[in-house]
Amino acid sequence: MKFTLSWLKSHLDTDASVEEIADTLTDLGLEVEGVEDPAAKLSAFTLAKVTHAEQHPDADRLRVCTVATDEGDKQIVCGAPNARAGITVVLAKPGDYVPGIDVTLSVGNIRGVESHGMMASERELELSDEHDGIIELPSGEVGQKFTDWLAKNDPDKIDPVIEIAITPNRPDALGVRGIARDLAARGLGTLKPREVEVVPASFPSPVSVTIDEDTREQAPVFLGRLIRGVKNGPSPDWLQAQLRAIGLRPISFLVDVTNWFTYDLNRPLHVFDADKITGNALRLHRAKGGETLVGLDEKEYTFPEGATIISDAEGPESIAGVMGGLRTGCTEETTNVFVEAAYFDPVRTAYTGRALKINSDARYRFERGIDPAFTPEGLEHAVRMIVDHAGGEVSEVVQAGAIPDTARAYKLDTDRCSSLVGMDIPADTQRETLTKLGFVMEGDMAQVPSWRPDVQGEADLVEEVARIASLTKLKPAPMARAHPGVPAPVLTPMQKRMTMARRTTASLGYNECVTYSFIDRASAALFGGGTDATMLANPISSEMSHMRPALLPGLLQAAARNQARGQSNLALFEAGDVFQGGEPGEQHPRVTGILVGKTGPKDVHGTSRDVDIFDAKADAEAVLAAMGAPAKTQILRGAGDVWHPGRHGKICLGPKKVLGVFGEIHPRILSAMDVKGPVVGFVLYPEEIPLPRKQTANRGAAALPDLQAVERDFAFVMDAQVDALTAVNAAAGADKALIEDVRVFDEFVGGSLGEGRKSLALTVRMQPTKATLKEADLEAVSAKIIEKVTKATGGTLRG
Repeated sequence: MKFTLSWLKSHLDTDASVEEIADTLTDLGLEVEGVEDPAAKLSAFTLAKVTHAEQHPDADRLRVCTVATDEGDKQIVCGAPNARAGITVVLAKPGDYVPGIDVTLSVGNIRGVESHGMMASERELELSDEHDGIIELPSGEVGQKFTDWLAKNDPDKIDPVIEIAITPNRPDALGVRGIARDLAARGLGTLKPREVEVVPASFPSPVSVTIDEDTREQAPVFLGRLIRGVKNGPSPDWLQAQLRAIGLRPISFLVDVTNWFTYDLNRPLHVFDADKITGNALRLHRAKGGETLVGLDEKEYTFPEGATIISDAEGPESIAGVMGGLRTGCTEETTNVFVEAAYFDPVRTAYTGRALKINSDARYRFERGIDPAFTPEGLEHAVRMIVDHAGGEVSEVVQAGAIPDTARAYKLDTDRCSSLVGMDIPADTQRETLTKLGFVMEGDMAQVPSWRPDVQGEADLVEEVARIASLTKLKPAPMARAHPGVPAPVLTPMQKRMTMARRTTASLGYNECVTYSFIDRASAALFGGGTDATMLANPISSEMSHMRPALLPGLLQAAARNQARGQSNLALFEAGDVFQGGEPGEQHPRVTGILVGKTGPKDVHGTSRDVDIFDAKADAEAVLAAMGAPAKTQILRGAGDVWHPGRHGKICLGPKKVLGVFGEIHPRILSAMDVKGPVVGFVLYPEEIPLPRKQTANRGAAALPDLQAVERDFAFVMDAQVDALTAVNAAAGADKALIEDVRVFDEFVGGSLGEGRKSLALTVRMQPTKATLKEADLEAVSAKIIEKVTKATGGTLRG
């Protein structure tokens, strides 16, 4: 939304500067995006007087002028045909920047004669397109600033242009008067009255208007007056200047009037050439779909079904609320016009504008909601302006439909300002503020003005009061503690776990991803989802139709996109929720990571290798440890068909207490997700980690063993198909209190052992806590280990 300072002052009586107005508008919520001040680029130029002018000795079209300046007489060579003695000119000195020719002046030498500056034309100063001669001023003193002369004699030339951003909830600020009203309520001036003298009717309107019954919700009211005998032509200079300042091209007076009122009073209008209305009747109706119209922009549009159309006996001639038709548009020959002011439904207008891909000033305002009650008065303003400048006789008002009733009132609870916004504003000030904004106070009830569709409740009244008072006056104050003493922790244990999981996984070299919570049905089905319980009622697209049952699909899709762009070695993770349904309690946090490709780039030492399940296992255990999982866990099989059947493991505290899963992703999944393997990963369940039995604010003392640990090695011969994990779990279960760790350190297959046999060597670490282990104790524990492993694997102790 653009407007000039003088335009604003036609509604607001104020002496405030442009800077003060701009700061106030931003503080009121009408953010200023920019201020164009033409005076800034003209500030260096001063007035001078030509005292002598003679022909250049070597050029017929050049004259050598002696110019009186504030720095004495200067010699300037000028090629303008009107350069002569006695005229007052605008001087640009050496070192000044001339915007119209994008040049910084210096002392020049023109055909052997020095020139100390230049006398500027209007185009060279970007004041107009005039460049046939230099500027001649009718008055002014030598040395006077050119901007000071313009401010006194031609202020439109240096009228600042202010541009503000309009939020969707403030359609009233799409008119200069609405902006002035806000500034007046703040106290930056006084809002000027804007009355209109209604033009008396001279004859009945020959043009009738009807609205179809099924269209009254889309077009509740339509008013018009016919003006006979107008004289169209160029608009007055002031009107053209204001339109140009905001980026609009003046066309003709009848067209410019509608554009001007759109910005001045936020009242979109349309003017028909009455002689071109076939049948002298206008009908507002819904489009059946397929009808066509050539708009004022000379483009043909095909109407979608349901769009609001204004038609005459010949067919569609205007797109209601969006754009007029070329057939009934006004031209220089127009002498009889029908002026229309109507109110159209914002939603229907938006649908029509989007379908036709038309962005017009009228659509922009109608779809945000203009003032329906101002429709008759807006019509009278336009008719009065047309008659005053273009003459003519005016018909009676023709009206179809009725003005929508927007009357509503809410109670102003002056005490709520403190509780809602934290500002103590006197009750009388609150009532006065609302009155200045156009609200009508009846006791404690505030009648909302028709131009404020955004005010829909008591809290909105408080917001208006606080906005005008300025939220910059809001002083921060600490919140009172609900209970004395040390406050309770803000983060829940689960939030702390998720934070530690993110930090730890990132420190392991993974890149965090944030993928969509929505995936397609096929991908969801691969991971146990894709059911109606997780289907979205209104999905963004077919590729986002279901809530994700796991984080792996999103990570694998990210891996596929990276591989397609040449990134083959990846380490990605995500921490977020997965969904089994749409009800509370059917979503659970997960921490998931994947490793793709090689462990690192190729090097001379050959350390690069394919990632394997042990990489995923180590990372999973590190993240679990950071989240507070117990150190002693079991590794079991049977995690599901997402994982490779022989290359995965479940990290458990027992058969039914699963903390996480690690392993290689099944090739079937990778093929379906278009990912090139190998891919290993892990999925951790933070909710399954037991909470500490004692909740304290401090970390407990470190329990460091004071007795020496002992390690014993065992080698077992067993069937080659037996998992090493089976032997490890059996050895660890021999004495859970004493055995701290069991590791595989050697494996030998075949050879002298025979085909299908292998030797597995284990190191068992025993950590006593009460007394140093004696040989008898070690022998007893060793016997238990041998017994457990032999029983579990069917193997024998190797001699």
